[in-house]
Amino acid sequence: MPRTPSEFAVYLLLEGGHREEVRFATIQDFQKWYSGELVPKAASNDFISVPIKNIQGEYMVVRPAKVLGIRVEPLYSGSVDRY
Repeated sequence: MPRTPSEFAVYLLLEGGHREEVRFATIQDFQKWYSGELVPKAASNDFISVPIKNIQGEYMVVRPAKVLGIRVEPLYSGSVDRY
């Protein structure tokens, strides 16, 4: 029986070498944000909001044109913290 991830870590690789981590509860939540917010404005230099659900009182905005890559990593509640 396959394991189910407890959440997904999404790493946004930004122009200039910066890397930001955002977590989503499900892959569907990520896909909804990706296809609804990021893809339609991919060439835009206007800011879009990036959901940060695990940190209250904080928010992040990025310019979609400056996102060079995205890495999605499933995280399991039984995983050993590697950092």
